[in-house]
This record gives sequence, structure tokens and C-alpha cells, in this order.
Amino acid sequence: MGASRVVSLLPSATEIVYALGAEDRLVGVTYECDHPADARRRHAVVVGGADTSGLTPAEIDARVRAMAAAGEDLYTLHEGALRGLDPDLVLTQDLCRVCALPSGVVDDALAHLGCSADVLALDPASLDDVLRSVVDVAGALGDVTAGERVVAGLRARLDDVARAVAGLARPRVVVVEWVDPPFAAGHWVPDLVTAAGGQEVLGSPGGRSVTTTWDDVVAARPDVVLVAPCGYHLDGAVPQAEAVVRALAERGCGAAVWAVDADGLVVRPGPRLVDGVEAFARVLHPDALGAPDPAAARRLA
Repeated sequence: MGASRVVSLLPSATEIVYALGAEDRLVGVTYECDHPADARRRHAVVVGGADTSGLTPAEIDARVRAMAAAGEDLYTLHEGALRGLDPDLVLTQDLCRVCALPSGVVDDALAHLGCSADVLALDPASLDDVLRSVVDVAGALGDVTAGERVVAGLRARLDDVARAVAGLARPRVVVVEWVDPPFAAGHWVPDLVTAAGGQEVLGSPGGRSVTTTWDDVVAARPDVVLVAPCGYHLDGAVPQAEAVVRALAERGCGAAVWAVDADGLVVRPGPRLVDGVEAFARVLHPDALGAPDPAAARRLA
């Protein structure tokens, strides 16, 4: 029998549980779990974070670096709330301390509370890893078949995109995950570009996102620059993409620049990454797939 009381410390894990139809087993989520829209209303919020509203990307970067250097966590686990929920499964990660609490912190908190919940760390490095993590969560819930069914549906959609872009020229693409300083994409994000019929020319497939420079972006000779800043939906990405347009124009780069709903489509390793592939494919190959949904991506240059 699988877990019946689940705490998700990741927005992507929350989305996976919902995709599996197991949302009734969720008892706790994070303050960032905004999809589906009722996730924070239906379930207790057990993780908070630093308020970065009103800060520029450069100020947020400086704050994150300072907290990391001081050994401080960017997220706060509300142990009192966790104690009252009595979970038997906690979904977390070790991939990025900027994205969520690492599993070691969770283990320590559970030990302190005398809680015997299992901890499942989801640490995908590729798009295939993300799809496997859906099955992993399903297994922890006692229903591997449900996970396989969800993944089969996602893979069918990826196959549809692959057929639509087969034989087409692959535009040169740079995905920018942060703008000040600029970060080139890593982990699963280059896989999204490849699946969408593009060629990521600066990112690190399966590796970490790394700082770069606008000169390096220009030197990569991109046809398209996708601005998908971690932590932002489309409305927050647009003004950052406008800054990218200026930075590239100053260097004589005429690449098309698009703002993308990063949190919805790109940076959270859950089922909606396939939505991201479809959005990227529509940006790169509109003649084959039609124009992208204006709620997903917006062209700035």
C-alpha cells in the first residue's frame, strides 16, 4: 500500500501528484505551489521563503549569493505545521538549494520531530529523468501503473512534436535562465530545445546552469534567445526580456528574443515541461505548428 499522507516541498512534485490524480493524499505544500490554482487553498503551507518582491534580478542574485555564503537556507520549513500533518511521505530534492529545501534538512527536521515519513528526493538532470520521476512518485503512492499511464501520454505528445519538426532546419537557440548576471540553461532545459526542433548552442545538457556574459551569448550566434528567468511567469519575464533586447542590440546581435513563462513551462521539472516543448516548438517552427499561445511566450524583438 502506498503513502496516504503526502507533503510536497516542490511545486513540480505537487504538479506530479495532481497529474497522478492523487491530490486528495496531499496534506502539505509550499508557498510556491501555484499550480493547480487551488493547491495552496486545499493544503497546508509548510514551507516559506524570503520575500524578493520588489527586488531587481541583480539584487536577488546578490541576496542569494550572500545567504549561500553564510550557510543560510533560502526556505523555511514550518516544523510545527509539519508535525501536525503527520505525513508518511515527503517529496523533496537535492538538486538546487535556490529552488527548495534539500533533503538533508528535511531528514533532520523529521528526526527532530520523531516522524518516520519516507523522504523521496527528486533530482532529475534530463527530460527523461523528469518523466521517470513521475513513475517514481507513482510508485511511492502505490500505483506505478498510474505513473506509466501519465508518462505514456506525455511521450505521445513529444512524439507528435518530433514528427512535426522532423526534417526542418534547427534554429540556433540560447535559453537565458537569469538575466543579471546572465545564466545559460542547464539540466533538462536544453533537452526541451532539442525536442522542440532547435539546437541549444550555449547551455549544458544535464549540467548545472552557469553564469555567462552577453558577449558569450552573441558569440554563440543564436537565431533565437528565449528568456525564461527562474521564479517568474510570463508577466515577470517580459521586462527582463526587454533588458536582453537592449543588451544584444548594443552588441549588434539581431536574434529574435522571446519572453517565456518560465515557472509554468521551463524550470519546474514536472509534467508541464511537455507544454514547454510544445511552446518552444511553436516559437521555432510556427509554419509547422502554428503560433505560440500568447499566455506562454511573447516576442520582444
